[in-house]
Amino acid sequence: MSPSTDALASVDLSSSAFKKAKRQYIRTTKNRNQDADVNWTPFRAAEKKFKARFPPPDLTDERGEGGGGGRAISIGTSPDGKIYTRTTDPAFCLGLVLLPSFVSPDVQRSLVQWALRDHARYPNETNLDAHYSPPPEVSQGAPSGPRQLVSNDAAGTDNLYSLQAIPKPPPEPSTTVPDCSPSELVPKLRWANIGWSYHWGTKQYDFSKGKGHIDSRLRDLCRSAVSSVPWDKVFGEDTLEGWDDDDWKTWNETYEPDAGIVNFYQTKDTLMAHVDRSEVCATSPLVSISLGNAAIFLIGGLTREVEPIPILLRSGDGVIMSGPSCRRAYHGVPRILEHTLPEHFGQSPLPADDGVDASAWEPYRTYMRSARININVRQVFPKGFVPGCQPQSLRQ
Repeated sequence: MSPSTDALASVDLSSSAFKKAKRQYIRTTKNRNQDADVNWTPFRAAEKKFKARFPPPDLTDERGEGGGGGRAISIGTSPDGKIYTRTTDPAFCLGLVLLPSFVSPDVQRSLVQWALRDHARYPNETNLDAHYSPPPEVSQGAPSGPRQLVSNDAAGTDNLYSLQAIPKPPPEPSTTVPDCSPSELVPKLRWANIGWSYHWGTKQYDFSKGKGHIDSRLRDLCRSAVSSVPWDKVFGEDTLEGWDDDDWKTWNETYEPDAGIVNFYQTKDTLMAHVDRSEVCATSPLVSISLGNAAIFLIGGLTREVEPIPILLRSGDGVIMSGPSCRRAYHGVPRILEHTLPEHFGQSPLPADDGVDASAWEPYRTYMRSARININVRQVFPKGFVPGCQPQSLRQ
């Protein structure tokens, strides 16, 4: 059992953090209406459960191999470990694939440096851009805080151009953010765009800005994840509706990641339940890579009324969401687990490590002690679809 797993297995009841959480729980619930949770959806109830510092959530069922208390089954092996899916319940989360320890420690460190040093900077958009004008040679960050929930229509080839006609003004700069040095901005970093530009205000892509660069290492890693999965064991007996022109039988040849986001979490951050509706292709794989401190990942169904499955994601784990039901499933991250950083982030990398600058690793080590980075990449357009070609029916 690794030190990061030990931190999950027990809670120090004598620690000051536990006592503080208990006092806060007593104070906030003393006068709470006993029926306050009656109207919570099952997904909201799960978010509350895992977000709570007191009583601490029981992670026993989420620590099993494959996650989710053993409800996942092994369907094969990748170069670094087993591959799991949830075909034990074919009506639920069909298309969800788990790849524990998919990314090696050396590559994890390389991806951390890439995310903070190389990618979170001009010309890639970040949550900083509306509020600060940092020099282009430094890593960027931005005011933290909850994102505003926006309800958007699901994108498709039939409504893409009407969605593109929706105005996408730049966000208004904050009038209250203070001046900051580059080092002060880094902990405020929350996201950096990959590939096609995503407009957070409308939750649609803004193709007028063109397609941003996708690092070849990241593209190859995502392709490797997709090609490692025996998709016939995931969808071989699938009779569900909702497939587009994309077909799982050809993903090994046709999967081409063209958009994504790097999410930067501090240990107190959360990502509330949401659905990805912005991609025209609603079936091709979304590949997610976890780096740093562990997190609880919740995935449910097509509405918040479906009770979600909790999955513990450790550094190096990969998750693939694919197919019509899984890609439209509600999902979120209610908790980043403190003190779960793997040992290899605290060690100085060797010069032979994959692209890692050993002499300059210390700032990254310090940052990752209280952080989690999630890189998720997806394919916006199905095979053969060209975004610049407007259907004849819309030209008339």
